[in-house]
Amino acid sequence: MERFDRSLFEALIPKQGKTEIVEFTGSKTGDRVHLRFISPFKADWTSNITEDHLDEQRAYFVDEGDVMPFGLKTWKHRHIAERIDDNSCYIVDDINYEGKNFLLSLFLFPVFYLGFLPRKGIYQSYFGKV
Repeated sequence: MERFDRSLFEALIPKQGKTEIVEFTGSKTGDRVHLRFISPFKADWTSNITEDHLDEQRAYFVDEGDVMPFGLKTWKHRHIAERIDDNSCYIVDDINYEGKNFLLSLFLFPVFYLGFLPRKGIYQSYFGKV
């Protein structure tokens, strides 16, 4: 979990458009992340780390949206690392969100799905074989 740091966060930011990291204090309870999307649209997104956990089999932290763009009403993202053996783990992005209405929630699904799809390759390159 120590490697879920600003460097990884920078690598995970989608390459489409321009995004600035205004604030990144870490991945522990009480930390905060603030992104500013500059193009193709302007918007801020802030999330608070509301929970973190580490034991022999599993580690995770949860970020919950505070200020959110795109018509989002709620955002809860669990970043989970499950141990496979002594040298490897399985990484899961467990995302729960709600748009301001049902149609917006449906519209956002493919946007988030495609936005998070490249993470597998980024995780593999950042951590080694995943």
